[in-house]
Amino acid sequence: MSSLTPSGYRFGATYVGTHQYGPAESYPVLIGDIDPAGNLNANIYHRFNDNLVAKFQAQVQNNKYTASHFVSEYRGKIFTSALTLANIDILNDTGVAVAHYLQSVTKSIALGAEIAYQRNPQIPGGQIAVVSLAARYTGNDYTLTGTLGGAGLNVCYYQKASEQLQIGVELETNLRMQESVASVGYQIDLPKADLVFKGMVDSNWNVGATLEKKLLPMPFSLTLSGMLNHQKNQFRLGLGFVIG
Repeated sequence: MSSLTPSGYRFGATYVGTHQYGPAESYPVLIGDIDPAGNLNANIYHRFNDNLVAKFQAQVQNNKYTASHFVSEYRGKIFTSALTLANIDILNDTGVAVAHYLQSVTKSIALGAEIAYQRNPQIPGGQIAVVSLAARYTGNDYTLTGTLGGAGLNVCYYQKASEQLQIGVELETNLRMQESVASVGYQIDLPKADLVFKGMVDSNWNVGATLEKKLLPMPFSLTLSGMLNHQKNQFRLGLGFVIG
């Protein structure tokens, strides 16, 4: 239900393979959903070995192939590298490629860099590249990260306050648009009640929350989510029911 788009429903299906890497981690994973108008979202996740993970996403809207997204990530002992390809169209010479590398310098400090490259005839010169630098500091129960590049500045702080409470603060600044957005989020876990509650609020007057409840002993899960913008008077409400 939404005040922005026509209300409706979607049908989803999930397949989980038998290639298991952990107690709750099996691959490949195929997830898809479709609505009565034929709009489709498809996701494929696969882990080839202990180091290499890949993800592919595709979207069909109004009977047209509108978006694709491929991510491959390699995790070494002291480094992580990733490659992202989005909306690659060789015929129209358009697409986005992003590569990043993160290296652990000490047990607490990691440094890295990212380069984003885009081709599009509508861009002056037909192409553009942006380089960003990243840093991460990891403490006993908190993490501080920062990214600085030509597009802007992003700073994020995460704190695990207790076994039940996690909080995070993020500041994102766009230097070209001269705009900044601050966000605060939290997560509350209640294992005895099989309940997880997540909430957020940002400086654009957006307020969101999600409630996830396991209906034990039945193999069902119930999810309620909502997003409200007080300034624009926009509201969205979602209901999810998972079997399995």
